[in-house]
Amino acid sequence: MAEAKQGDTVRVHYTGMLADGEVFDSSECIDDGCECPSGPLEFIVGSGQVIPGFENAVVGMQLGESKRIHIPMDEAYGDRMEELVGNIERSLLPAGLEPVVGGQLEVTREDGQVFPVLVTAVSETEVILDANHPLAGRDLTFDIRLVEIV
Repeated sequence: MAEAKQGDTVRVHYTGMLADGEVFDSSECIDDGCECPSGPLEFIVGSGQVIPGFENAVVGMQLGESKRIHIPMDEAYGDRMEELVGNIERSLLPAGLEPVVGGQLEVTREDGQVFPVLVTAVSETEVILDANHPLAGRDLTFDIRLVEIV
């Protein structure tokens, strides 16, 4: 039977969970109330398109195989880095923009790269932004099912 290997394009269904069992993402509906997910995740094994622990877990899986994997934070989104949290003056925000705690904004670096940041606090004069990935600093668990090797 075919096994996933480096360089293969694969499609997998997955459900990602935190240590307490909370589901943070899934490619399939896991209850009646969920919105329609986008379907199987497609990526090229070895290309770095997904976190290292997820990619490594798919290598050697056979078509139709399912498994549960635990990924430590260093093979997922890494440690939280306090240097990625900073405050800016509200006056530097675009006119009319009202930041909300928990909201996301896009920041453009000097080199033109755009990346998302999370608004973590808002005062009359400042806004605190966090550029860490929301899952940074966390160990993750995934249920994975290999549905296709292209």
